[in-house]
Amino acid sequence: MKFLIAGLGSIGRRHFRNLISLGEKDIVLLRTRKATLPDDELTGYPVETDLVEALKKHKPDAVIVANPTYLHLETAVAAAEAGSHILLEKPISNSTDGLDQLQATVQKSGSKVLVAFQFRFHPGLVRAKQLISDGEIGRVISAHVHFGEYLPAWHPWEDYRKGYAARADMGGGVVLTQCHSLDYLPWLVGKVKSVWGFTAKLSDLEVDVEDTAKIGLRFEGGALGSLHLDFAQQPPEHYFTVIGTKGTVKWNLADGAARIYRASPESLAISTGMGIKAGGEWETYPIDENWERNVMFLEQMKHFVGIVKGETESLCTLDDGVRVQKLVEAIHQSNSTGRVIDL
Repeated sequence: MKFLIAGLGSIGRRHFRNLISLGEKDIVLLRTRKATLPDDELTGYPVETDLVEALKKHKPDAVIVANPTYLHLETAVAAAEAGSHILLEKPISNSTDGLDQLQATVQKSGSKVLVAFQFRFHPGLVRAKQLISDGEIGRVISAHVHFGEYLPAWHPWEDYRKGYAARADMGGGVVLTQCHSLDYLPWLVGKVKSVWGFTAKLSDLEVDVEDTAKIGLRFEGGALGSLHLDFAQQPPEHYFTVIGTKGTVKWNLADGAARIYRASPESLAISTGMGIKAGGEWETYPIDENWERNVMFLEQMKHFVGIVKGETESLCTLDDGVRVQKLVEAIHQSNSTGRVIDL
């Protein structure tokens, strides 16, 4: 199979290395040569600078869209028009404008799309999903995500002020850039019915985008959710809690484990509360001690290769990506209008 990678920054390089580790060597690089990383590992691979010409010349089976956010849509549309399957980095665009064109083009061409929300391939989140779906904590009542990171520490080899996350003109901002949780929380709990959001530039970082966000969600099943996102926290933290009628599920990126508290039958007994004491126990599902972050991306790439070969269906479809994009837009709309936005 032939793969074309559009964008050779940090994430594009990761996809490149993972493809090679899976035995895929027929790779074409579409690049502007603006990446701040050394080019040694790319030596020997064909390089193109024009997307349309590259698609026409090489006829790739698959295109990996890993360029800056504001270029995702036009790259994906061209790839779909060429009939290529697409690994589309998150967020799928910097706005909802034109997403209907991409959906129509994909439907017409038959291109399969995997949106690159890699946390769906984290073993701790997969376990949490299973526990919640199996009813282990009963009916979900509420959920919370905390996702705080320090933007200058992301890519220490480059000036954070020039990166896409820090720039409005490249589709940056904390809500778009950290939209992973806007994908996995509905994946865990269910579709979102309505949303409110507060966003602001509050830190001392030299960015022209919002770096802090507080978000509230009402899910279709009735549960409530909240999220905290920021570019300023030191040290970083990323965790979630999902509370149900029969217990609680927690996950923390620090150790990757999923944890569940199952309430005892006695504590769930219907009574006036007199003489009833809360009881239960925590159970931890640790991940492999040799697990490291790239495993998520490698498993994601294995899945994508299977999609291209026709062996499996996408676990994170274009429709999933569109829902996240609409949620992001609703958060910004809520912030600017002061209203709750119905989806």
